[in-house]
Amino acid sequence: MADMPSVFPPTVTSTWNPALMFPATTAYVNGYQESNRTFNFEQSVQGNGYFVTYLYAKAGNVALKNYAHGSGSLNSEATLTYQNLDTSTHNVYSDYNDFAQDCIQFKEDVAMVYAPMKIAVGNGYYAANPLDYSSLLKEKTWVKNYLAGTSMHHEVEYAHALDKELEIVAKDKINMTWDPELTSVGYTQMKVVEDVTDGKAHIGVLQANQNFATSYAEGTVGLGSRKSAWRDPSIEIDEDYWGTYHIEKNMTLEVPYHIILKKDDWLPCCFGGFNDMNPKDKGAFKSATGVFDCTCFKAPTQAQFPRVY
Repeated sequence: MADMPSVFPPTVTSTWNPALMFPATTAYVNGYQESNRTFNFEQSVQGNGYFVTYLYAKAGNVALKNYAHGSGSLNSEATLTYQNLDTSTHNVYSDYNDFAQDCIQFKEDVAMVYAPMKIAVGNGYYAANPLDYSSLLKEKTWVKNYLAGTSMHHEVEYAHALDKELEIVAKDKINMTWDPELTSVGYTQMKVVEDVTDGKAHIGVLQANQNFATSYAEGTVGLGSRKSAWRDPSIEIDEDYWGTYHIEKNMTLEVPYHIILKKDDWLPCCFGGFNDMNPKDKGAFKSATGVFDCTCFKAPTQAQFPRVY
């Protein structure tokens, strides 16, 4: 399973707090922002020769990669659907709300047969001296869901023939209401039906042992704190097949999450009510000790104004 990709990217260390990025003000009390990116891709390829293909897509917390190369005959049909939706509703007189929904769907029906190929290029030297391509077939596909901590990996290499149907769906949804309350779900599915001739097939699955959506409720992305799900995973699958095989796989992982971190804002600092206030605001108020200045009441040992007889 050495080729299994890490679930978490190695350089994500930033914090995420939409309430600070897009604040509402008294002048603009109703702040709303929406970004909805979509992409649709369809292709059909038939031919003989040498081919190299590369496909990568990332939407929010889900990512997909597909790579293939070889010489011989190729008959391929593929579709890719992509959506990346983000909305922010920040009203100064109500709780902020941030919503994100991402989806990547990839389908492929491919048949490859290896054969050495000689290809004439251009009209100069290589037209009279064709290039010799002799590359066994390889195709590598992985899908990751960073929010759920899920990674699925499929690879065929050194094959003389490959007939495969592949379907991948990766989705994540986050709904955050800032007191805060967080509802999220990460969904990942890979279906494979294939015939491999004289080659190697590898299948791997890795699932982290905890849900990282809680970091959003705490106001930080937090993925950089754990760069890999290798450490004590809850699910680990590592399979290798050498030779000629018929393989069918249907793998689905769904990780829902719900957390409420509401607190009573009216309580004084001794109970955590005003801990998130700006220090300047605390000092600006003239009030009884222990209300806005975050000092706690202590019972006096003697009366401040003793009675005089």
